Amino acid sequence: MGRLKTYASFIKLEHTVFSLPLIYAGALLHREGLSARLAVLILLAAAGGRVVAMGLNRLIDAGIDARNPRTRQRELPSGAMQRREAWVIVGLAGLVYAASASAIAPICLRLSPIPVALFVVYPYLKRVTALSHLGLGLAWSVAPVAGWLAASGSLEWISEVGWLWLFAWLWVTGFDVIYATMDEAFDRQAGLHSLPVELGSRKALQVAANLHAMAFLALYLLWLTEFYSRASLVWLLAVGALFIWQHAVAERKPAFAFFQLNGAIGFLVFGFVLFGLR
Repeated sequence: MGRLKTYASFIKLEHTVFSLPLIYAGALLHREGLSARLAVLILLAAAGGRVVAMGLNRLIDAGIDARNPRTRQRELPSGAMQRREAWVIVGLAGLVYAASASAIAPICLRLSPIPVALFVVYPYLKRVTALSHLGLGLAWSVAPVAGWLAASGSLEWISEVGWLWLFAWLWVTGFDVIYATMDEAFDRQAGLHSLPVELGSRKALQVAANLHAMAFLALYLLWLTEFYSRASLVWLLAVGALFIWQHAVAERKPAFAFFQLNGAIGFLVFGFVLFGLR
């Protein structure tokens, strides 16, 4: 049980609260219903892909994490796990991810390396550019597109998910900026790049607020062009309220703003799409 707890802490499966609601929201946008079989396969693919992404990130950044006071107690730098264990977890999760994608549709299997590649590239971006947050946002924005592709089995009419994709990109880019404020001092000392290092935390948080304002606008345009229902509007306004709340506390409570509030936003966006289609 002790090893299982260590492995669970390593993969941070709870972080699927950011991507899973958007994957299902993207699937719902296809408007042809979501069978129980497909819902389960999407869950397995999302979980497997998430573990692969987190595992690779932890492996790539293990040296940096060992020097950072905030992260040195993570499983790899602390020695609680060996690198070979991490690779086994990544390999098994990759098999689940690939098998689930194959069971959904052949095109999902063919395109499945793209999200993995994006998550491999992201950790290296912060070594060279302060715009690395855009890379993480792009990687996570695959979520609604993947859901739509799983439901449709084709790239035809993929523009239907365009506004939701843009929301996801802007949203995740913005909250990654908030997350980076917790490491501003260390990143500057270590020669890593981020907007908090480049601009200072206060100005970086202003950029994050602007990104989230544009993300909200993308959702509004989705409502205006696809839904235009009062029920969906309530969910949209709730998303806006949480954006406001998060930026009211981001400077004082970045961890709360990053995880709890953004985790809730994902589910609100799912509700926004669900009730918009009724």
